[in-house]
Amino acid sequence: MAESAVSKAQRIRIAALCAQDAPRYRALMLHAYQAAADAFTSTPEERAAEPLSWWLARIADPKGLSHVFGAFLGDELVGTVALEFAAKPKTRHKAHLIGMFVAQAARGCGAGRALLQAAMGLAGDRPGVRVVTLTVTEGNAPAIALYESFGFQAFGVEPLAIATPEGFKAKVHMWRELPPALGGAA
Repeated sequence: MAESAVSKAQRIRIAALCAQDAPRYRALMLHAYQAAADAFTSTPEERAAEPLSWWLARIADPKGLSHVFGAFLGDELVGTVALEFAAKPKTRHKAHLIGMFVAQAARGCGAGRALLQAAMGLAGDRPGVRVVTLTVTEGNAPAIALYESFGFQAFGVEPLAIATPEGFKAKVHMWRELPPALGGAA
């Protein structure tokens, strides 16, 4: 008998990824680029060509501008999300959510919500951050519903944003303002 979503949810653990997680992060994301090709602007072939050091830099960015969280079911990495902070003085008040993915076997047990909570918590803890942005492929109703449940609002649609074998797809741009108490002073 298959394990229920409730028991999986009880065992999901969220943690910031570290250098030793780079190989499994790479493996999960290469799977994501294949399994959810319309969700990403990169192809599996592009990202497979990147050396492990590229993946490591995303996880352990020495400048502290990129942070990646993982959802673990036992020791298996089953989901991930990254948060990138701007370095430029005029845009330091913004963070950008990227690379959100939960493996099919772990969907429906709260991993996506827990990953988003971790990312939003980090954004809120970073002094001066007032806005979090993201893009989502138009028509991805479950992802849009999740983001809306966290207070994200669409502010525009980019037509012809990505080329897919089935044709062009649009990207919905979303944002959420963080209260000054969370994001610090402007």
